[in-house]
Amino acid sequence: MNIKQAKEYIKDSVKLYLKKDEEGEYRIPLVRQRPIFLLGAPGIGKTAVMEQIAQELGIAIVSYSMTHHTRQSALGLPFIAHKEFEELSYDVSEYTMSEIIASIYDVMRDSGIKEGILFLDEINCVSETLAPSMLQFLQYKVFGRHRVPDGWVIVTAGNPPEYNKSVREFDIVTLDRMKILEVEADYSVWKEYAKDRSIHTAILNYLDLKKEDFYQVETTVRGKNYITARGWEDLSAMMFLYEEEGMKVEETLIEQYIRNPRVVKEFGAYYELYMKYKKDYQVEAILAGNAPAKTGERARKANFDERLSLMGMLIDYVQHDIRENMERFDYVNNILTCMKALKNSLEAGSMSKSEIIEMLEKQIEGRRKGMEALQKAGSLSDRDKRKHKSVIRFLNDCKKFMQLEDIEDNGMALSLLKRQYDEEVTVYKRETQDIKMKLHYLFAFVEDTFGTGNEMLVLLTECTVNKDSAKFISMYGCDEYKRHNEEMMVSERADSIMDQIVELEL
Repeated sequence: MNIKQAKEYIKDSVKLYLKKDEEGEYRIPLVRQRPIFLLGAPGIGKTAVMEQIAQELGIAIVSYSMTHHTRQSALGLPFIAHKEFEELSYDVSEYTMSEIIASIYDVMRDSGIKEGILFLDEINCVSETLAPSMLQFLQYKVFGRHRVPDGWVIVTAGNPPEYNKSVREFDIVTLDRMKILEVEADYSVWKEYAKDRSIHTAILNYLDLKKEDFYQVETTVRGKNYITARGWEDLSAMMFLYEEEGMKVEETLIEQYIRNPRVVKEFGAYYELYMKYKKDYQVEAILAGNAPAKTGERARKANFDERLSLMGMLIDYVQHDIRENMERFDYVNNILTCMKALKNSLEAGSMSKSEIIEMLEKQIEGRRKGMEALQKAGSLSDRDKRKHKSVIRFLNDCKKFMQLEDIEDNGMALSLLKRQYDEEVTVYKRETQDIKMKLHYLFAFVEDTFGTGNEMLVLLTECTVNKDSAKFISMYGCDEYKRHNEEMMVSERADSIMDQIVELEL
């Protein structure tokens, strides 16, 4: 299966493991909750999907790489305990709590979230001294004498032996105590993730052309050559910084992340072309409706690679703006909730200026504590983190304005707060209108230049499968999208009917 299918299966399993009966007891006892073993090549996103599952389910996550643990850190350190029974006194060896188990309790204490995922990576690479204890852990959820707390689901991961010399094969007894999911690299699935994470368009365009270069591990006379999803993502982050600083992206940088000489050269050459296309085609002018006539003429005559690069740049530019707009939409809705709470308090009775400021401070502190709790639980996404920070910044601005203004009564305070909120809404509406115009000019350019060919199909597909674009269009509409989508569907139905007629004639 691919990583997306594995994610959905694990997510469903976690939900079922955490399901309770009418008495509040877990339907599947902890001892019957088989740990999930995610087996797949390195760098395909195993850790990333576990974080996503925790965020989507609103539970905590504690992650450990088992290669870093000795028997002592995983099971605890021995100490001498004095005991008595009737008239007999004796000393026994006991163990302190496992570092791993203790981390779960720390997260529950700091975040207030009592359920979660214990994710143990590279579990099939444990040290020789720790290996015998893993069978006991997988069967009874115990490290030493300390159990994994109820409400915590165990998910493990590891690499197949061909990718890691440190891998030790599990025996049948151990495997029989786990649910095993074998995961393979799949570019089409990773591309969805990459779009959401704003991976550099040059990388996505290159991989669209050469999907076989997405993930490779091969042994040559000079050693191992390898390309992983993690490598492409890390390279993307560095490329953005290089471009911001006006530094040139060269093979020396690429080969630090992509360990395959052929792909390094080919991607380096493609990146140079990509930057040339970006300069020549003036993407911003196209999306403003000011593209020179020669731009369309050149695109119409361009080869497939060049047209694909142009479409990638145009779509990425608009989707970046849409993604930020949808984040602002969530932010505006959040501050609306805050404004309603403040309004209710102000309308409940007369408040002094200091009391209003104190009320804002409580809102700020509550939001900050909530964000910190989710962060400690490992269940705060980057997107939600940005949203919470924006809300806190807005509330702090409101507080500053309150401190500077002479507030005579609650009505004046409410009016000031409303003014601050209205300014945020105005910015949001202006951005929304700008994006609607960019979408209009994007569809117009593609239609005028390429008609209803493959380029239009690419545009429609990207607008449909990208969750932010799909949400934006469903909220605000796009006549061109609707029209071309309907035309494509009619065309597809006609082709299907013709295929059926041919079959009947045969």
